[in-house]
Amino acid sequence: MSDDFRIPRHPENDYTDEMAKARRDFLKEKTGAELTHTGSYSIDTSVLPGNVENFVGIVQMPVGVAGPVHINGENANGLFYVPLATTEGTLVASYSRGMRVINECGGVKTTVVEQFMQRAPAFIFEDARQAREFGAWVEENFEAIKAAAESTTSVGKLQHIHQWSVSRSRYLRFNYTTGDAAGQNMVGKATLAACEWIKANYPVQCEYLLSGNMDTDKKHSHLNMLHSRGKRVIAEIVLKQDVLKRVMKVDTKTLARATVMANTGALMAGAAYNGPHSANGIASLFIATGQDEANVVESHAGLLSHELLDNGDLYMAVTLPSLIVATYGGGTGLPTQRECLELLGCYGKDKANKFAEIVAATVLAGDISLGCAVIAGHWVASHDKYGRNRT
Repeated sequence: MSDDFRIPRHPENDYTDEMAKARRDFLKEKTGAELTHTGSYSIDTSVLPGNVENFVGIVQMPVGVAGPVHINGENANGLFYVPLATTEGTLVASYSRGMRVINECGGVKTTVVEQFMQRAPAFIFEDARQAREFGAWVEENFEAIKAAAESTTSVGKLQHIHQWSVSRSRYLRFNYTTGDAAGQNMVGKATLAACEWIKANYPVQCEYLLSGNMDTDKKHSHLNMLHSRGKRVIAEIVLKQDVLKRVMKVDTKTLARATVMANTGALMAGAAYNGPHSANGIASLFIATGQDEANVVESHAGLLSHELLDNGDLYMAVTLPSLIVATYGGGTGLPTQRECLELLGCYGKDKANKFAEIVAATVLAGDISLGCAVIAGHWVASHDKYGRNRT
């Protein structure tokens, strides 16, 4: 390729306002695009290494605040104002409406049940019997494998290894806890060290692929529904029939009946989530707080459960079995993203479980609101009124 078409880069310091401008000027020359607003930003470019390459500017997303929402969690307790970065009109208003119902019903109970991050190498042998014998050896030598993996990190801890045999291969799924980091890079480095130790110490020659794709990184899988990836977090509430009727104009029996029909539809479609729209709240929170946006694919999967109680109230719960979030490292330290985490009291170490509980509570609020809007006939009308920006 001719140098005339190469994106400008500086060999020593590529993260400066001057280099960003040089690239914008280059793109204007090549494409005609001005990038005027993209080039207007307030952050110090020195914070960007490790987050982006070929930096040209900032894409600005509108951020609205929903809430407050009352959370009765093990880590998140009290009222929280939730920042949602979105371009979809009605979304923030809808979540706020769901949060109002939650508050008037006494708050939402949230629980982080377990948490793991995986890397899944695949080992190949001469035949299936060798692969089976290797699996037994891995179990016998778990402590040494664990020590090799944990030699690369002060935070990551190898908890257990799942195994599966296919033809002459043995797939291993290393499960780690990763503190307040999402941990994909952390566990990749740790598993590489473990695999190299295995290769050096296993008495039979073998080869491996560091990811055999059973970690399902940035992909939804049913495996994650059963064996948690990220955090398995549950948000529960008992919806009082008088509150739901007064605020949402929907009675609990009708909502329960509609939820059964929605469950059947989701089952027929093979959907990753049977509730109304977990991805909306998760994506908006992820963008606002500097999460890895591709993890919405895994994180939005889950189960919306319900039970109509004898007194007419309605128990509802959201289970998110693969919610991948961080409050430290990655994009969480960028200026605007850090501000949104600080708004929630969730920036820094020892805050990831708190943030996970807030995410789950937000998803439940959105599902309550949208579910009722569809029943009451407000869904289309609200989008016509608030969500039709045609400029």
